[in-house]
Order: sequence, then C-alpha cells, then structure tokens
Amino acid sequence: MTTTITIPITRLVRVELRKMFDTRLGFWLLVSIGVLAVGSTVAVVVVAPDANITYWSFGTAIGFPMSVILPIIAILAVTSEWSQRSGLTTFTLVPSRGRVIGAKAIAALLVGVGSMVVAFAVGALGNLVGPGLAGVDTIWDVSLAAAPQIVLGNLVGMGIGFTLGVVLRNSAAAIVGYFVVSFVLSGILVVLAQVRPWFEDLQPWIDWNETQVALFEGTTNTAEEWAMLASTTMIWIVAPLVLGLLSLRHGEVK
Repeated sequence: MTTTITIPITRLVRVELRKMFDTRLGFWLLVSIGVLAVGSTVAVVVVAPDANITYWSFGTAIGFPMSVILPIIAILAVTSEWSQRSGLTTFTLVPSRGRVIGAKAIAALLVGVGSMVVAFAVGALGNLVGPGLAGVDTIWDVSLAAAPQIVLGNLVGMGIGFTLGVVLRNSAAAIVGYFVVSFVLSGILVVLAQVRPWFEDLQPWIDWNETQVALFEGTTNTAEEWAMLASTTMIWIVAPLVLGLLSLRHGEVK
C-alpha cells in the first residue's frame, strides 16, 4: 500500500515567500518599499507646507508608490513560474496546482500586510519628527477605523495584480494589463459616466478603481458602499481568477 505525504500549506507558503525575493528583481522591489517609504517621508518634511505636515500627508506620500509596487510583486509571484521556467519543477513536486496558487496568494497577502505595517510605522515616525523640525503641532488625522480600509485598498490592488498574473501568466503582459486597467480603463469609465447620464449610477458598481480610492480615503462606510466594493471585487478579481484557475488547472505547463 502506497502512502502519499501531503506537503503542509505552511511549508508551501514559506517556499513561495522565499521564491518571491530570491531574484534580483524581487529583492530590489522589496528593498524599494522601505527606501521609497523613507524617501517619501523626508520629501513631505522638506517640501510640504507646514499646514500639510500631518500623518495623512505622510501616509499619502508613502502609499502612492506602494500602491504600484505591491501589485507588481503579486504579479511576479505567479508569473515567475513561467518567466523563469520553474513551473514544470514546481507542479511536479506539488501536483495540486490549486494548492500552489493558494500558497502564492497567502504569501502575497503576508507581504502586503507586512509592507503596510512598515508604511504606517515609517509614517508615524515621520509625523513624530517632521512637525518638530517644522515647528508645528503634531496632527494624527488618520483614524483607527480608516487604517484597515487603507490596508484593504492595497490588498485589492494586489488582488487585481495577482488575478492578472494567473490569467495571463506573462510578467510583461500582466504588468501592462494592470496599468491599463488601473488608469486607462478607469479613465474611460469616468468619462463615460460624465457623457452618459444612464451610466453615472452604474459606474461605482463596476469601476474597481473608484471603490479602491474610497478605501484609501477611509470613506467606505454605508452598506451600499460595501456592496459596491463587493461588486467590483467580484467583477475584477473573483470571476476572472476562477476562470484563470480553471485554465491553469487543465493547461499544459512547459
């Protein structure tokens, strides 16, 4: 009788975390999070008017580059199996492709949450030092209720990137696709809502960028707003991710 030993998911997550940063690109993307967080904090202290030296300003300055870097990290977590041609080895050692993708998703989630902890900490440090240097009062204008929404907003962006990675399985195509969906398509939806009154009420239910911005601003409060977030998440993350996983599960790995 043959006994099959299943690799624990915790071990798969550790492996995926290591794989995310054992390349030069992955390593420098990780380093850039810390470097840009510190650089953005210094920029606020040096450039911003005294009235704008607040915790919100530090968080916004740090959050913008992070909202771009984290989705790219999520994309590469998936597409590296094909760009580095390690997929055949990975799926031979762990035939359950769903478990591998699940481990990658958990690893990306941990990196996203960890990065946001670093961002909040660096922003807090800047808000302690910056006002003293500028000779103004320290202002903590980010509420505890808004902080989880800001984290969730970044995780939504990572979810879009991760989904594109699963669907396209090509690093360049997925990264370009992310910027197209984030900026080009979102701009088209905004313009369409302005010129077509019937689309104005529909836009928040299908434009994931608008619901993400609401999370960043900590203004997702009502049941309808959370329903809008659920709708855009279903359209842009859940549905295409399911289709991508089905394709991945039955597709040939080379």
